[in-house]
Amino acid sequence: MYNAVRRAAEVHRQVRKYIRSILKPGILMIDLCETLENMVRKLIKEDGLESGIAFPTGCSLNWVAAHWTPNSGDKTVLQYDDVMKLDFGTQVEGHIVDCAFTVAFNPMFSPLLEASREATNTGIRESGIDVRLCDVGAAIQEVMESYEVEINGKVFQVKSIRNLNGHSIGPYQIHAGKSVPIVKGGEQTKMEEGEFYAIETFGSTGKGYVREDLECSHYMKNFDVGHIPLRLTRAKQLLSTINKHFSTLAFCRRYLDRLGETKYLMALKNLCEAGIVQPYPPLCDVKGSYVAQFEHTILLRPTCKEVISRGEDY
Repeated sequence: MYNAVRRAAEVHRQVRKYIRSILKPGILMIDLCETLENMVRKLIKEDGLESGIAFPTGCSLNWVAAHWTPNSGDKTVLQYDDVMKLDFGTQVEGHIVDCAFTVAFNPMFSPLLEASREATNTGIRESGIDVRLCDVGAAIQEVMESYEVEINGKVFQVKSIRNLNGHSIGPYQIHAGKSVPIVKGGEQTKMEEGEFYAIETFGSTGKGYVREDLECSHYMKNFDVGHIPLRLTRAKQLLSTINKHFSTLAFCRRYLDRLGETKYLMALKNLCEAGIVQPYPPLCDVKGSYVAQFEHTILLRPTCKEVISRGEDY
């Protein structure tokens, strides 16, 4: 298991190193995502559910905190003044590496990025066997909110987004039931030996609270859904594609397009309404604000805490 997850992490490091070298204002977001995903597929030697991409590439911009990836035909272009969260995952034998960083070309945003990076490092430092999740959240918030950032002459205190958090990770299950808050006052539940966690923080110049908005691109089959009878033949066909290629891993519309699926929106809506598939629309703070994110995957081994996705970059 250790070797599988370390292999997934090494692919993550190599891919993000390459992507950083080609990132510049003017790049089409869809080209960025497809370049990144094709590189993951190649380096991890994609093999059905055995190894491959763990979830869609999030490349959320500015006030969009998470879960945005372009749908086919999207013409969004990365701008000099954008703050982009690049959140992508790799998996080997179902062991997921969930890791993210933020890109900003304008140095004005540096303190915002530093706030989230340092808050994430604090969360990693505070984590451990028998540590209460609420204590990790309190430490993260203290560091995050000690930062301020001046944007176009106006000073903002950086806020931890209170309704976003890190999470435990299970085999083929990106959110395995435990949440790692990034503000104080969370639950008393403890971290346990052998658990994987995504420690992620979101720093915002907005309200520090996100809501669902914009067109949905991310979907995921519910982990413990049993057999639900479906009437629509097209929905049954789509479900068999999802089961075969993604199982309970998250996917996006572009991945269905790539598999040759067409005219599937009604069937997808049907699967969502039946409770088999869950839509994950983009999560947004107030328009005009900026959000930064950093994230690492850690493993609580019996004798040490391994930061699996750590690299020379962050």
